[in-house]
Amino acid sequence: MKQFYLFVIFLAVQVAAFGQQPKEILLYDKIEETIPEEHIRDQGGNLIVSKVTNPSLTAYIPSGKAKAAVIICPGGAYENLHIQREGFRVAEAFNKEGVAAFVLKYRLPDEQIVQDAAFAPLKDAQRAIQLVRERATEWGVDPDKVGIMGFSAGGHLASSLGVHYDTLLVDNDREINLRPDFMILIYPVISFSDEITHGGSKHNLLGDHPSEESVKFFTNDLQVNTESPKTVLIHAGDDGLVPVDNSVYFYEALRKHHVPAELHIYSRGNHGFGETPAFGEWFGRCIHWLKTEKEIMN
Repeated sequence: MKQFYLFVIFLAVQVAAFGQQPKEILLYDKIEETIPEEHIRDQGGNLIVSKVTNPSLTAYIPSGKAKAAVIICPGGAYENLHIQREGFRVAEAFNKEGVAAFVLKYRLPDEQIVQDAAFAPLKDAQRAIQLVRERATEWGVDPDKVGIMGFSAGGHLASSLGVHYDTLLVDNDREINLRPDFMILIYPVISFSDEITHGGSKHNLLGDHPSEESVKFFTNDLQVNTESPKTVLIHAGDDGLVPVDNSVYFYEALRKHHVPAELHIYSRGNHGFGETPAFGEWFGRCIHWLKTEKEIMN
Protein backbone atom coordinates (compact mmCIF):
# COMPACT_ATOMS: atom_id res chain seq x y z
CA MET A 1 0.00 0.00 0.00
CA LYS A 2 2.85 2.39 0.89
CA GLN A 3 4.39 1.94 -2.57
CA PHE A 4 1.04 2.66 -4.24
CA TYR A 5 0.85 6.04 -2.52
CA LEU A 6 4.47 6.81 -3.40
CA PHE A 7 3.47 6.21 -7.03
CA VAL A 8 0.55 8.66 -6.68
CA ILE A 9 2.89 11.28 -5.17
CA PHE A 10 5.25 10.85 -8.13
CA LEU A 11 2.40 11.57 -10.53
CA ALA A 12 1.47 14.69 -8.58
CA VAL A 13 5.06 15.94 -8.93
CA GLN A 14 4.84 15.26 -12.67
CA VAL A 15 1.84 17.56 -12.96
CA ALA A 16 3.86 20.43 -11.53
CA ALA A 17 6.93 19.62 -13.59
CA PHE A 18 5.38 18.98 -17.00
CA GLY A 19 1.98 20.69 -16.89
CA GLN A 20 0.26 17.37 -17.50
CA GLN A 21 -2.68 15.99 -15.57
CA PRO A 22 -2.02 12.25 -15.42
CA LYS A 23 -4.33 10.08 -13.36
CA GLU A 24 -3.73 6.51 -12.27
CA ILE A 25 -6.72 4.16 -12.59
CA LEU A 26 -6.58 0.64 -11.19
CA LEU A 27 -7.45 -2.06 -13.72
CA TYR A 28 -9.47 -4.01 -11.20
CA ASP A 29 -11.83 -2.97 -8.44
CA LYS A 30 -9.69 -3.23 -5.33
CA ILE A 31 -6.12 -2.94 -4.17
CA GLU A 32 -4.80 -6.32 -3.08
CA GLU A 33 -2.93 -6.37 0.21
CA THR A 34 -0.30 -8.64 -1.27
CA ILE A 35 3.17 -9.39 0.06
CA PRO A 36 5.71 -8.44 -1.24
CA GLU A 37 4.88 -4.77 -1.81
CA GLU A 38 5.40 -3.14 -5.16
CA HIS A 39 8.93 -1.84 -5.59
CA ILE A 40 9.49 1.62 -7.09
CA ARG A 41 12.97 3.03 -7.54
CA ASP A 42 14.67 5.83 -9.42
CA GLN A 43 17.62 4.58 -11.46
CA GLY A 44 19.50 7.47 -12.99
CA GLY A 45 16.37 9.48 -13.67
CA ASN A 46 14.36 6.50 -14.90
CA LEU A 47 11.55 5.32 -12.62
CA ILE A 48 11.46 1.50 -12.49
CA VAL A 49 8.66 -0.61 -11.01
CA SER A 50 8.78 -4.27 -10.00
CA LYS A 51 6.71 -6.69 -7.88
CA VAL A 52 3.54 -5.21 -9.39
CA THR A 53 0.54 -6.15 -7.25
CA ASN A 54 -1.96 -3.53 -8.40
CA PRO A 55 -1.97 -3.17 -12.20
CA SER A 56 -3.14 0.18 -13.48
CA LEU A 57 -3.40 2.64 -16.33
CA THR A 58 -2.01 6.14 -15.99
CA ALA A 59 -4.14 8.29 -18.28
CA TYR A 60 -2.74 11.27 -20.17
CA ILE A 61 -5.67 12.98 -21.84
CA PRO A 62 -5.08 15.90 -24.22
CA SER A 63 -7.39 18.88 -24.27
CA GLY A 64 -10.27 18.49 -26.70
CA LYS A 65 -11.20 15.31 -28.52
CA ALA A 66 -8.27 12.95 -28.90
CA LYS A 67 -7.13 12.14 -32.44
CA ALA A 68 -6.43 8.55 -31.34
CA ALA A 69 -5.52 6.62 -28.20
CA VAL A 70 -2.58 4.38 -27.42
CA ILE A 71 -1.88 2.03 -24.50
CA ILE A 72 1.87 1.98 -23.72
CA CYS A 73 3.57 -1.16 -22.36
CA PRO A 74 7.02 -0.41 -20.89
CA GLY A 75 9.76 -3.00 -21.21
CA GLY A 76 11.92 -4.70 -18.61
CA ALA A 77 12.33 -8.37 -19.59
CA TYR A 78 9.13 -9.34 -17.73
CA GLU A 79 11.15 -8.65 -14.54
CA ASN A 80 10.46 -4.95 -14.05
CA LEU A 81 8.97 -1.98 -15.90
CA HIS A 82 10.95 1.03 -17.16
CA ILE A 83 7.80 3.01 -16.62
CA GLN A 84 9.19 6.52 -16.92
CA ARG A 85 11.53 6.28 -19.92
CA GLU A 86 9.30 3.87 -21.87
CA GLY A 87 6.01 5.07 -20.45
CA PHE A 88 5.37 8.50 -18.96
CA ARG A 89 7.79 10.40 -21.20
CA VAL A 90 6.32 8.81 -24.29
CA ALA A 91 2.78 9.57 -23.10
CA GLU A 92 3.67 13.25 -22.71
CA ALA A 93 4.96 13.33 -26.29
CA PHE A 94 1.75 11.74 -27.58
CA ASN A 95 -0.32 14.36 -25.75
CA LYS A 96 1.53 17.11 -27.59
CA GLU A 97 0.30 15.47 -30.81
CA GLY A 98 -3.31 15.36 -29.59
CA VAL A 99 -3.19 11.62 -28.87
CA ALA A 100 -4.53 10.17 -25.60
CA ALA A 101 -2.00 7.89 -23.95
CA PHE A 102 -2.40 5.30 -21.21
CA VAL A 103 0.69 3.87 -19.52
CA LEU A 104 0.08 0.27 -18.49
CA LYS A 105 1.59 -0.91 -15.23
CA TYR A 106 1.08 -4.62 -15.77
CA ARG A 107 1.70 -7.55 -13.48
CA LEU A 108 4.88 -9.52 -13.96
CA PRO A 109 5.11 -13.33 -13.96
CA ASP A 110 6.04 -13.64 -10.29
CA GLU A 111 4.51 -16.76 -8.74
CA GLN A 112 4.66 -15.11 -5.29
CA ILE A 113 2.09 -12.63 -6.54
CA VAL A 114 0.07 -14.14 -9.40
CA GLN A 115 -1.38 -17.47 -10.38
CA ASP A 116 -1.00 -18.69 -13.96
CA ALA A 117 1.98 -16.36 -14.17
CA ALA A 118 2.59 -16.60 -17.93
CA PHE A 119 -0.86 -15.19 -18.70
CA ALA A 120 -1.04 -12.42 -16.07
CA PRO A 121 0.55 -9.72 -18.29
CA LEU A 122 -1.71 -10.59 -21.24
CA LYS A 123 -4.77 -10.55 -18.99
CA ASP A 124 -3.84 -7.05 -17.84
CA ALA A 125 -3.34 -5.88 -21.43
CA GLN A 126 -6.80 -7.21 -22.34
CA ARG A 127 -8.30 -5.47 -19.34
CA ALA A 128 -6.51 -2.24 -20.29
CA ILE A 129 -8.00 -2.02 -23.78
CA GLN A 130 -11.38 -3.10 -22.37
CA LEU A 131 -11.24 -0.27 -19.81
CA VAL A 132 -10.23 2.38 -22.36
CA ARG A 133 -13.12 1.42 -24.63
CA GLU A 134 -15.57 1.22 -21.71
CA ARG A 135 -14.68 4.79 -20.68
CA ALA A 136 -14.05 6.16 -24.17
CA THR A 137 -16.81 8.77 -23.96
CA GLU A 138 -15.55 10.05 -20.60
CA TRP A 139 -12.02 10.46 -21.97
CA GLY A 140 -12.99 11.84 -25.37
CA VAL A 141 -11.57 8.80 -27.13
CA ASP A 142 -12.86 7.18 -30.32
CA PRO A 143 -13.25 3.48 -29.39
CA ASP A 144 -12.37 2.57 -32.98
CA LYS A 145 -8.96 4.28 -32.77
CA VAL A 146 -7.36 2.53 -29.82
CA GLY A 147 -3.95 0.95 -30.33
CA ILE A 148 -1.17 -0.55 -28.27
CA MET A 149 2.52 0.24 -28.10
CA GLY A 150 5.33 -1.74 -26.50
CA PHE A 151 9.06 -1.57 -25.89
CA SER A 152 11.27 -4.68 -25.72
CA ALA A 153 9.39 -7.21 -23.53
CA GLY A 154 6.55 -4.69 -23.50
CA GLY A 155 6.60 -5.10 -27.29
CA HIS A 156 6.15 -8.81 -26.76
CA LEU A 157 3.14 -8.09 -24.56
CA ALA A 158 1.70 -5.61 -27.05
CA SER A 159 2.10 -8.02 -29.96
CA SER A 160 0.67 -10.84 -27.80
CA LEU A 161 -2.50 -8.79 -27.40
CA GLY A 162 -2.49 -8.15 -31.15
CA VAL A 163 -2.45 -11.86 -32.01
CA HIS A 164 -4.29 -13.27 -28.96
CA TYR A 165 -7.07 -10.74 -28.34
CA ASP A 166 -9.56 -13.55 -28.93
CA THR A 167 -8.04 -15.79 -26.22
CA LEU A 168 -10.37 -14.39 -23.58
CA LEU A 169 -8.76 -13.96 -20.15
CA VAL A 170 -11.04 -11.29 -18.66
CA ASP A 171 -14.74 -11.18 -17.84
CA ASN A 172 -16.37 -9.52 -20.83
CA ASP A 173 -20.14 -9.60 -20.40
CA ARG A 174 -20.50 -6.42 -22.44
CA GLU A 175 -18.57 -8.03 -25.31
CA ILE A 176 -16.12 -5.14 -25.59
CA ASN A 177 -13.79 -5.50 -28.57
CA LEU A 178 -10.33 -6.44 -27.24
CA ARG A 179 -8.54 -6.19 -30.58
CA PRO A 180 -6.14 -3.22 -30.89
CA ASP A 181 -6.78 -1.07 -33.95
CA PHE A 182 -3.03 -0.71 -34.48
CA MET A 183 0.32 -1.64 -32.94
CA ILE A 184 3.53 0.34 -32.45
CA LEU A 185 6.43 -1.99 -31.57
CA ILE A 186 9.80 -0.54 -30.54
CA TYR A 187 12.78 -2.98 -30.45
CA PRO A 188 10.25 -5.68 -29.51
CA VAL A 189 10.76 -9.22 -28.34
CA ILE A 190 8.57 -11.17 -30.76
CA SER A 191 9.89 -14.72 -30.97
CA PHE A 192 10.62 -17.30 -28.28
CA SER A 193 12.60 -19.38 -30.76
CA ASP A 194 16.00 -20.00 -29.17
CA GLU A 195 17.84 -18.67 -32.22
CA ILE A 196 16.63 -15.08 -31.94
CA THR A 197 14.75 -14.65 -28.67
CA HIS A 198 15.75 -12.60 -25.65
CA GLY A 199 16.48 -15.38 -23.19
CA GLY A 200 15.65 -13.38 -20.07
CA SER A 201 12.18 -12.41 -21.27
CA LYS A 202 11.40 -15.97 -22.33
CA HIS A 203 12.65 -17.45 -19.06
CA ASN A 204 10.89 -14.89 -16.87
CA LEU A 205 7.56 -15.42 -18.63
CA LEU A 206 7.59 -19.18 -19.20
CA GLY A 207 9.99 -20.54 -16.58
CA ASP A 208 12.79 -23.09 -16.72
CA HIS A 209 11.19 -25.81 -18.84
CA PRO A 210 8.41 -24.37 -21.01
CA SER A 211 6.31 -26.70 -23.10
CA GLU A 212 6.53 -26.60 -26.88
CA GLU A 213 2.91 -25.50 -26.90
CA SER A 214 3.54 -22.45 -24.69
CA VAL A 215 6.67 -21.48 -26.65
CA LYS A 216 4.71 -21.60 -29.90
CA PHE A 217 1.76 -19.70 -28.39
CA PHE A 218 4.03 -16.82 -27.37
CA THR A 219 6.14 -16.83 -30.54
CA ASN A 220 4.01 -14.11 -32.00
CA ASP A 221 5.20 -14.12 -35.60
CA LEU A 222 3.75 -17.64 -35.83
CA GLN A 223 0.35 -16.40 -34.63
CA VAL A 224 -0.23 -13.65 -37.21
CA ASN A 225 -3.31 -13.94 -39.43
CA THR A 226 -5.30 -11.72 -41.76
CA GLU A 227 -7.12 -10.13 -38.80
CA SER A 228 -3.96 -9.00 -37.03
CA PRO A 229 -3.73 -5.21 -36.50
CA LYS A 230 -1.73 -2.97 -38.78
CA THR A 231 1.70 -2.35 -37.32
CA VAL A 232 4.78 -0.16 -37.37
CA LEU A 233 8.05 -1.68 -36.09
CA ILE A 234 11.23 0.21 -35.19
CA HIS A 235 14.50 -1.54 -34.33
CA ALA A 236 18.29 -1.16 -34.59
CA GLY A 237 20.35 -3.53 -36.67
CA ASP A 238 23.10 -3.61 -34.04
CA ASP A 239 20.74 -4.55 -31.18
CA GLY A 240 22.83 -6.94 -29.11
CA LEU A 241 20.08 -7.83 -26.67
CA VAL A 242 16.98 -8.39 -28.82
CA PRO A 243 18.09 -9.30 -32.37
CA VAL A 244 16.52 -7.27 -35.15
CA ASP A 245 15.24 -10.55 -36.64
CA ASN A 246 12.40 -10.31 -34.14
CA SER A 247 10.99 -7.30 -35.96
CA VAL A 248 11.90 -8.65 -39.39
CA TYR A 249 10.10 -11.96 -38.81
CA PHE A 250 7.00 -10.20 -37.53
CA TYR A 251 6.98 -7.80 -40.47
CA GLU A 252 7.31 -10.67 -42.92
CA ALA A 253 4.45 -12.53 -41.23
CA LEU A 254 2.22 -9.45 -41.46
CA ARG A 255 3.15 -8.94 -45.12
CA LYS A 256 2.46 -12.61 -45.91
CA HIS A 257 -1.06 -12.17 -44.50
CA HIS A 258 -1.60 -8.84 -46.32
CA VAL A 259 -1.71 -6.80 -43.11
CA PRO A 260 -0.48 -3.21 -43.62
CA ALA A 261 2.90 -2.87 -41.91
CA GLU A 262 5.93 -0.60 -41.86
CA LEU A 263 9.44 -1.48 -40.68
CA HIS A 264 12.27 0.93 -39.85
CA ILE A 265 15.73 -0.42 -39.08
CA TYR A 266 18.46 1.94 -37.91
CA SER A 267 22.03 0.80 -38.48
CA ARG A 268 22.97 1.97 -34.98
CA GLY A 269 21.04 2.36 -31.75
CA ASN A 270 21.60 -0.94 -30.00
CA HIS A 271 18.89 -1.79 -27.46
CA GLY A 272 17.01 1.05 -25.84
CA PHE A 273 18.03 3.79 -28.27
CA GLY A 274 20.40 5.75 -26.04
CA GLU A 275 21.96 8.67 -27.90
CA THR A 276 20.93 7.45 -31.34
CA PRO A 277 18.45 7.49 -32.87
CA ALA A 278 17.24 10.57 -31.01
CA PHE A 279 13.81 10.43 -29.45
CA GLY A 280 12.40 12.94 -31.91
CA GLU A 281 13.67 10.88 -34.84
CA TRP A 282 12.09 7.52 -34.03
CA PHE A 283 9.00 9.00 -32.34
CA GLY A 284 8.50 11.26 -35.34
CA ARG A 285 8.32 8.16 -37.54
CA CYS A 286 5.58 6.77 -35.30
CA ILE A 287 3.55 9.97 -35.66
CA HIS A 288 4.16 10.07 -39.41
CA TRP A 289 2.88 6.50 -39.71
CA LEU A 290 -0.22 7.28 -37.64
CA LYS A 291 -0.98 10.26 -39.87
CA THR A 292 -0.37 8.20 -43.00
CA GLU A 293 -2.92 5.65 -41.81
CA LYS A 294 -5.67 8.25 -42.03
CA GLU A 295 -8.36 6.08 -40.44
CA ILE A 296 -6.26 6.09 -37.26
CA MET A 297 -5.30 9.75 -36.92
CA ASN A 298 -6.73 12.56 -38.97
